Amino acid sequence: AEGGVLFLDEIGEISEALQLRLLRVLEDRKVRRLGGRTVRVNIRIIAATNRDLKDRVERGHFRADLFYRLNVIAVMVPPLRDRKEDIPVLVEHFLKRYSDRFGRPGMRMSPEAMKMLQRNSWPGNIRELENTILRAFVNSRGDVLMPADFPDMSGELPISGTAAGSGLQRRTGEGLDDFLRRMENLLLQ
Repeated sequence: AEGGVLFLDEIGEISEALQLRLLRVLEDRKVRRLGGRTVRVNIRIIAATNRDLKDRVERGHFRADLFYRLNVIAVMVPPLRDRKEDIPVLVEHFLKRYSDRFGRPGMRMSPEAMKMLQRNSWPGNIRELENTILRAFVNSRGDVLMPADFPDMSGELPISGTAAGSGLQRRTGEGLDDFLRRMENLLLQ
């Protein structure tokens, strides 16, 4: 990252030992490479967390000196559940990304599926949304994602072709272990 930016994700989760090492790097602007040689570094740090670092400092779980060293400019981004209007823009971004990656241009989202996505609370925020879109994209057979392409949200597993109607769909209220046992029995017959 010399001369650039070092992004530290989930900074609120690092151990106390790592917090101390990071603090030394930020204060001294030096790192010791493997093999023992110390070099000066010119980097900017961007750190992200979903934790309340002030609270972690007060509870003694995060070093106050590191907190104040990192907290020069704080940008608070509300969780996705509080900015549902961003979901369509994010979905379009992810669809474009995966269309390019997998060579499936023109993938779209049905209005019903979009409404379903906007009703979700997204406890995993944008990462959860992205993985949900990727899973639906990979499993979809058409060029329009429908609510059925989101089995984690609808409670059914997507089954295509001759398997549909053969009893291989997860029943409403059926636990995963029961479903897997039933599916195994059907497949072994």
